[in-house]
Amino acid sequence: METGKGEKVPGGAWGRWNRFMERNAAEVLRDALALPPEARGTLIDSLIRSRDQGSGPTAEEAWREEICRRVQRVDSGAVAPIPWDDARRRLRTRVVR
Repeated sequence: METGKGEKVPGGAWGRWNRFMERNAAEVLRDALALPPEARGTLIDSLIRSRDQGSGPTAEEAWREEICRRVQRVDSGAVAPIPWDDARRRLRTRVVR
C-alpha cells in the first residue's frame, strides 16, 4: 500500500482505512492499534472530544437539553406519558405491519 506520495506503508488490518493519510498519521494509527483495548478506548474518547471542541454543543449536551425539554413538556401537561405495556404494544403493532 502507498501513502499517496509513493511511500510504501505496511498493509495489515489497518491498511485499508488509511490510504489517504499522511505517513506520520499512518504510523500513529499503527501504534494506536498496538495498544491494549482499554488504552485504545481512552484514546478514541480523547480524539472524539477534541474533534467536538469548538463546533457547538456536543452530542451529550444536545441530549441533555432534549431530555430537559421532554421532561418540561410532561411536567406542563403538554404531553401525557403512557404505560410501558401500552408503548410496547404500539411498537409491536408498527413492526408487524
